[in-house]
Amino acid sequence: VTHSIPACIGSMTINSKQLDDESPVSIFAVNKCYVTVQDGTFFDGSGFAALVREGYKVRSDVNITLEFRTTAVHGVLLGVSSAKVDAVGLEIVNGKVLFHVNNGAGRITATYEPRGTNSLCDGKWHKLQANKSKHRISLIIDGNVVQTDNPYTQSTSADTNNPIYVGGYPADVKQNCLTSKSSFHGCLRNLVLTKGQQAELFDFSRAFDLRGVFPHSCPGAEH
Repeated sequence: VTHSIPACIGSMTINSKQLDDESPVSIFAVNKCYVTVQDGTFFDGSGFAALVREGYKVRSDVNITLEFRTTAVHGVLLGVSSAKVDAVGLEIVNGKVLFHVNNGAGRITATYEPRGTNSLCDGKWHKLQANKSKHRISLIIDGNVVQTDNPYTQSTSADTNNPIYVGGYPADVKQNCLTSKSSFHGCLRNLVLTKGQQAELFDFSRAFDLRGVFPHSCPGAEH
């Protein structure tokens, strides 16, 4: 077994002596237990999760789906880039969701703007789907579709080769399709990237780098 148990552990004794879990000698990726808990992964607003160490290749088509819950109006959701300009990015900026794609010829953006500034940042779960099909891109939030024209119709492939960064990214990493540096604060779940018929559900506990991210447990909805 190479990964941790997604659970709460309390009142542990060794040789009848209770361990003091309030002041550990060292601690890594351990969070407090919540009174009410939901499925999902908690991002504390300080870091990111890094997936696919060898690099994720977006190329011509990708469909990204996830659910998010936040009360913050800014935050990086996901970015996959290359050493060149090719990249895709999803972010929340001023309460809007932006889906950026650069196939090499220039960045294009689909923007979902809710009616009220805080309506996506209300601490409730929202469903997001971002689709890139050659030069066409679309964004669906809670069933509302946004499409955008792409003047660069000849350029169809985002030749990315970097990891998938979720919820933020390291300071020394370049992201060509993200405008924000703010790490996401809230919960994410059901991150699936689909290419053709091949759907891949990403388990954050198997990320190769996790900072400020707590897989499998999400504090119950904020009131």
